[in-house]
Amino acid sequence: MSKRRINKIAVIGSGIMGSGIACHFANIGVDVLLLDIVPRELNDKEKAKGLSLEDKVVRNRLVNDSLNAALKSKPSPIYHQKFASRISTGNLEDDISKVKDVDWIIEVVVERLDIKKMVFENLEKHRTPGTLITSNTSGIPIKFMSEGRSEDFQKHFCGTHFFNPARYLKLFEIIPGPKTSKEVLEFLNIYGEKFLGKTSVVAKDTPAFIGNRIGIFSIMSLFHAVKEMDLTIEEVDKLSGPVIGRPKSATFRTVDVVGLDTLVHVANGIAENCKDDERLELFKLPDFINTMVENKWLGSKTGQGFYKKNVSSDGKKEILSLDLNTLEYRSAQKAKFATLELTKTIDKVADRFKVLVAGKDKAGEFYRKTLSSLFAYVSHRIPEITDELYKIDDAMKAGFGWEHGPFQIWDAIGVEEGIKMMKAEGLAPATWVSEMLSSGSSGFYSVKDGSTYAYDIPKKSQEKIPGQDAFIILDNIRKSNEVYKNSGVVVEDLGDGILNVEFQSKMNTIGGDVLTGLNKAIDIAEKDFDGLVVGNQAANFSVGANIGMIFMMAVEQEYDELNMAIKYFQDSMMRMRYSSIPTVSAPHGMTLGGGCELSMHADKVVAAAETYIGLVEFGVGVIPGGGGSKEMALRAADTFKKNDIELNVLQEYFLTIGMAKVATSAYEAFDLGVLQKGKDIVVVNKDRQIGIAKSHAKLMAEQGYTKPVKRKDIKVLGKQALGMFLVGTDAMEDSNYISAHDHKIANKLAYVMAGGDLSEPTLVSEQYLLDLEREAFLSLCTERKTLERIQHMLKTGKPLRN
Repeated sequence: MSKRRINKIAVIGSGIMGSGIACHFANIGVDVLLLDIVPRELNDKEKAKGLSLEDKVVRNRLVNDSLNAALKSKPSPIYHQKFASRISTGNLEDDISKVKDVDWIIEVVVERLDIKKMVFENLEKHRTPGTLITSNTSGIPIKFMSEGRSEDFQKHFCGTHFFNPARYLKLFEIIPGPKTSKEVLEFLNIYGEKFLGKTSVVAKDTPAFIGNRIGIFSIMSLFHAVKEMDLTIEEVDKLSGPVIGRPKSATFRTVDVVGLDTLVHVANGIAENCKDDERLELFKLPDFINTMVENKWLGSKTGQGFYKKNVSSDGKKEILSLDLNTLEYRSAQKAKFATLELTKTIDKVADRFKVLVAGKDKAGEFYRKTLSSLFAYVSHRIPEITDELYKIDDAMKAGFGWEHGPFQIWDAIGVEEGIKMMKAEGLAPATWVSEMLSSGSSGFYSVKDGSTYAYDIPKKSQEKIPGQDAFIILDNIRKSNEVYKNSGVVVEDLGDGILNVEFQSKMNTIGGDVLTGLNKAIDIAEKDFDGLVVGNQAANFSVGANIGMIFMMAVEQEYDELNMAIKYFQDSMMRMRYSSIPTVSAPHGMTLGGGCELSMHADKVVAAAETYIGLVEFGVGVIPGGGGSKEMALRAADTFKKNDIELNVLQEYFLTIGMAKVATSAYEAFDLGVLQKGKDIVVVNKDRQIGIAKSHAKLMAEQGYTKPVKRKDIKVLGKQALGMFLVGTDAMEDSNYISAHDHKIANKLAYVMAGGDLSEPTLVSEQYLLDLEREAFLSLCTERKTLERIQHMLKTGKPLRN
């Protein structure tokens, strides 16, 4: 049988979800046909233009308006605006015949079975046999949708449930119908992970599938607990947010963003269709929810929900919170718990759970109550919604942004301790949990030879989780493969002659220990290995240099020490470029300042698509001082050869730093000159990133890597460029676009990128530019305004414009 390829897809329905799915397929290079219904009447603008219902612009109005709204939304559904050209639009009357040319049809119309069945009947008239056809339903049984369709249709039909927003949430639930072929399920499982960058989870055809069944239970459980325990919404959001590895929006802010009506719809669906659910009473809506729905307090979409933005008569903005007892809005109240204070020194979220459930205050009671309820519930959902416990954890992590799934949290507390907690709450786990303990497995998961194993209920043993061979999971090899360690890094042997440097500092900031570890890793690699990857699997690659250390040295006026520290940073970056082994950086998430500089000095960058990278030092009152300013001057000079207007090229690179531009995807980073076409690559699935980075380091070594010769041929423009920059910065300050201090920083950067005040264009070395960069950086560190900016950033995490 020939390999199935996806070159073109059709998305039927262009609402928020349909347009989002269309954009994500465009993100990965697929040709997309997006179709929607034809309007039944003209709008006022169309009437004014004298258009009729037969005009194409009218017939495609709904689909075009929906797609344009999606492309303008924030955060953007598309990696790069030019990728939108991969989407063509049409309507379900004039263009439905075009589905004969696609490889996959995805239905994303309104959640009504009768409408979906009509759409499928119509699509079958035009669909080419063998074409995949799937529904993005969030809960309608798959078996009902394909009734009456042909054998070929049913064989190639199943549910493919994307979570909104499709670009950012990783869960991809695949729900087989009664006749879905095994080949189709296997293909979609691999395609979701490898091409779409998702966590593919095959679920059973049960109400709400896996993610929403457990996620809505968890939220509904909190809705009931908030009243029983007399908690405020601020207290619940404090307890159910980042402290336990959940998103900042926690519970009530998340519901406001998603829409209370959406949550109520799913909860009602579960209550109506899961009459045998032992916790059915929890899916019944509390009175305060019913009142909010009646009042249309649905969240962001109606302007108020659990929270409400308020502007007072004097123009002051305030976020008000709903008092669930009075159902009136009031000023927000700060939530504080002694138990949470005990976790402040515990960096790893998994290590906090034992402390949290042992709490003696209301927080401890909250965790014991809600986690017991969650543990019992998920244990009883097997085998109803899935046969494998790890799929529940995968779904919650990928669909709801939890750092750890329910069974992983239970393992962190201890399985037996979790059972004790349940008993105290009058709950009991499913019988298979006791059988697991009796069989000799003390936990749901184990690690062996770098792979994760999970308890298999029918086999009563730990079995290797399938599909992980393409991944390198650093958590699983950190101890066994450690080559070197200090307080800033762990250096691990990835196998095949390749080392990895994994940052371990807070927010992966780059300070003295990280730089020492990086240099040590290069030493070891040059002596005994073939290549080096710099990568980690934390939320962010690195938020930059340790500005706290810079601030302390500047305040103490230890300028010699600061000069040495900056030179050490620069030398370490140059070591990344000029070592005798290939170096590969694997950035993802926030890759700012020093993290960006490090990536720019690697031989190759293997960036995750979701990489937010840029040189942001202007925000703290300095210029990039770890080689970033030098590197932008160098890259501009290399572009001179392809472009006659040298001053314009240099200005573009100057503005990238001066405006502290941050790419909102790895693809945008190519436009900024931070990533380089033909050298650096982008991977959509972050779980594959370290493995792919390793393979590129290995390939470079096998091809015969030679230490590069240091550059001495960088063309700088001297006074010609400096004059242009100084005139521009003067004009910007005069027009009040920038502050006096911004003016000073910009002039320092201009001096570096122009190569100083040389009388004519000259070829210089990297070291020449690094010395100018370091001198400019140090001089800015003596400025009071710079110290104010750094202090403000350390306190608030936000830049100050002074």
